[in-house]
Amino acid sequence: MNKLKNLDIKIFADGADLVSVENLNMNQNISGFTTNPSLMKKAGVTDYKKFCQDVLKITKDKPVSFEIFSDDLDEMYDQANEIASWGKSIFVKIPITNSKGEKTSSLIKKLLENKVKCNVTAILTIQQVKEIYEISNSETEVIISIFAGRIADTGIDPIPMMTEAVNICKIKKNIEILWASTRELINIYQANQINCQIITVPHDILKKIPLIGKNLDDLSLETVQTFLNDATKAGFKIKINK
Repeated sequence: MNKLKNLDIKIFADGADLVSVENLNMNQNISGFTTNPSLMKKAGVTDYKKFCQDVLKITKDKPVSFEIFSDDLDEMYDQANEIASWGKSIFVKIPITNSKGEKTSSLIKKLLENKVKCNVTAILTIQQVKEIYEISNSETEVIISIFAGRIADTGIDPIPMMTEAVNICKIKKNIEILWASTRELINIYQANQINCQIITVPHDILKKIPLIGKNLDDLSLETVQTFLNDATKAGFKIKINK
């Protein structure tokens, strides 16, 4: 049974493990893929272009986001054009600023004018959302990735901001809001409820999809059994003094 079939939101798998990408590509719940340099480093990727091309061979026409990694604005522009040339399904991930805090909106505007599809990342404020909204045109697709999980890490509820972003951008049909840095499976339902168009979910969290709708009494019993099994395997003993 497809436990997510009634949701309108598109689920993108976030990771850099090719075996997982291949398996998830066969999952009817997965509409696209994202990755980033940190995930690629963790997965042991050493040849950036080869990895991207391997992913494209698996995912075919599904949207895939690959990130530039230069810190120089001119070089970022050149990298973006090169990455975009590798396939029509590619969205080029561009951070909202470089590491020095220099805004990338001007180069994003230029890329969009040249019909390079962009996924603007590391967005954590409404002002940043508005900046991309203003420079986007009405034709080239652009994804605005708001790091809802990182917002929540600061003790702030991300849902009001995510809702506002969706409402701001809904006039331009070529803009999609993406819920990023997903922490829990329930974030998929939260993002869907506010009409967010996309959520990107780490491979490890996607493994929890079979838990959807599980009886909580059964889950409670399984949890207790897990604790007991682990204690037994560890050989824990407590000497009781009577």
